[in-house]
Amino acid sequence: MQPSRFSNAVAVASLGTILLAGIPSIAQETAQEPERQAPEPQRQEADGERRGLPLEAYAVVPGTKFLVKLEDELSSKDTRENTKFKVKTLEPLEAGSGIYLPSGMEIRGHISRVEPAGVAGRAKLWLTFDEIRTKFGKLPIVAEVVSVPGDHSVKSATTQEGLIEGRSSNQRDAAQAAAAGAAIGAVKGVKDKNKKEAAEGAALGAITAYLMESGRGHELNLPKGAKLELELERALYLVRE
Repeated sequence: MQPSRFSNAVAVASLGTILLAGIPSIAQETAQEPERQAPEPQRQEADGERRGLPLEAYAVVPGTKFLVKLEDELSSKDTRENTKFKVKTLEPLEAGSGIYLPSGMEIRGHISRVEPAGVAGRAKLWLTFDEIRTKFGKLPIVAEVVSVPGDHSVKSATTQEGLIEGRSSNQRDAAQAAAAGAAIGAVKGVKDKNKKEAAEGAALGAITAYLMESGRGHELNLPKGAKLELELERALYLVRE
């Protein structure tokens, strides 16, 4: 006996109901699947090899700031032009791909120009950085000093690359010197019990001391171990040339 058309319709309807009932559970399982995230770059110490990656993957970008420690003493009074000096990095240098140079790398440079304080003016040192020495060789580096942390008597000059300036005398220094000069200048007149001479001596001493102090700069001294903050002016590529 063959099934009726009614029986076939019921069977098809039942099958459709079963299929539709399974759709929400499938959609729910799909929604519960975690989103796949891009893997983070693996941090790796630079060894100078390219490993098939583009050169940009090894670039420590311009504008990167990092601390270094001075390995030699520098002074505007005793240091001469072309004097060599060394610093060591206190922080790792990171490329965007996770490749980095560890701290403790040596950077070598030289003094390109010196201006002692002299009778007037402000002491100045121009520092030029030449190369950074890594485990896989020397790399050229172009950087400048942007600050001298912890030493408020020196500063970097933003208008001239590599320039560090010493502190110059301010009005307070000059006023204190004038007061001391006035006291010294008045001594002779007081001893002679001559009020006019004491006043004139005080005035002369004050003016002389003020002019000397206001026009006098201070020598710039950077001791061994001083910290400098550098900023890369050009990209530093952590690969062999």
